[in-house]
Amino acid sequence: MFAKLALQSLLDRKGSVVLSIMAMTVSIFVLLGVEHVRHQVKDSFSNTVSGTDLIVGARTGSLNLLLYSVFRIGSPTNNIHWQSFETIAANPKVKWAIPISLGDSHKGFRVLGTTRDYFEYFSYGKQRHLAFEQGEAFNDVFDVVLGSEVAKKLAYKLGDKVVLAHGVAETSFSLHDDRPFQIVGILKPTGTPVDQTLHVSLQGIEAIHIDWQHGVKIPGSALSQSEIEQADLQPKSITAFMLGLKSKIATFRVQREINQYTHEPMMAILPGVALSELWQMMRILENTLLLVSALVFVAACLGVSALLLSSIRERSREIQLLRAIGASPSFLFLLIELEAVFITLSSIVLGMGLLAGSLVLSQGYLLAHFGLHIESNVFTLHSLILVSAMAVASIVVAFIPSLIGYYQARTINK
Repeated sequence: MFAKLALQSLLDRKGSVVLSIMAMTVSIFVLLGVEHVRHQVKDSFSNTVSGTDLIVGARTGSLNLLLYSVFRIGSPTNNIHWQSFETIAANPKVKWAIPISLGDSHKGFRVLGTTRDYFEYFSYGKQRHLAFEQGEAFNDVFDVVLGSEVAKKLAYKLGDKVVLAHGVAETSFSLHDDRPFQIVGILKPTGTPVDQTLHVSLQGIEAIHIDWQHGVKIPGSALSQSEIEQADLQPKSITAFMLGLKSKIATFRVQREINQYTHEPMMAILPGVALSELWQMMRILENTLLLVSALVFVAACLGVSALLLSSIRERSREIQLLRAIGASPSFLFLLIELEAVFITLSSIVLGMGLLAGSLVLSQGYLLAHFGLHIESNVFTLHSLILVSAMAVASIVVAFIPSLIGYYQARTINK
């Protein structure tokens, strides 16, 4: 009866109550959305690469090296000579080495030149290795393996021909259209930048640039595909490389040796440490977004408090009637508090439902354009803690109108 009375009282003022629910729903949507996306983005970045002890590139900032080598964001300051890579890869402490060559693209998707070791040793998440949805790794010079999102968005299948473009712009007029690649494999989804990448061999990268100079094709050059395949396609330089070591104890020693390499300036970073630096830089932005979201929710709670406070005068006859049938001042205090709880719970259900629906609809877009895998499941332990805090906050802000109703009821009693 107590809950039924509170619901009936809210229905009698449904116009203003609906507006309050809408305002609080928006605030809950923003607060939960910011927190959910923040945690998911952090997990997505952290799960992009695992099992890699060191990432090596030309001397630059550690964040820049991490971003262009792992997340395909930005550009390197310089390349590394192939001889330097071979020297470091031959170090007895190194278990495996994966070279990376960047610089080309296909319809806005990055092209990664590497070796077959990439498919064997590269891992993401919790030591999860790459797996093929269809086909296999490249064998020939003009073979290409697609990430799942590339194949899905461009509707490619095994056997299709792909023309690479020089540079990383989404629209390029410098096409390697005389040397198309054939799709031989499509990887399973990983929720990482691998899904938005085309993978070719280092020899393939050399083959399409064999008659190019300074980013422009040499006029009059007309090498056949068979002549290219018979040519020396040993890469002269690469963008970066990843290292897996035989012992974790040797990580800092190998890092120091690379940083002190005398033949050319290079640097080695620990992916986990670089990610921590990235999140330290982002912490101010995270806290600002969280503060703004919290203030939006506080404003909505104050709106509910104002609604309940203004309704007390309108409900003087209702209060008199309740007092006449024996309702105590404490009963009225709890009744107003319960109304605030009902408004908050309704807003929480609507806000979480709206957030889950929005994430389902935007999942593909976020993955395709930003490489972020955001789960649509918003019912996590962290969100439940936030929801509980919201319910408590609504009880607190409803205390003043409830207290005024309590004293008004005591006055009527006198």
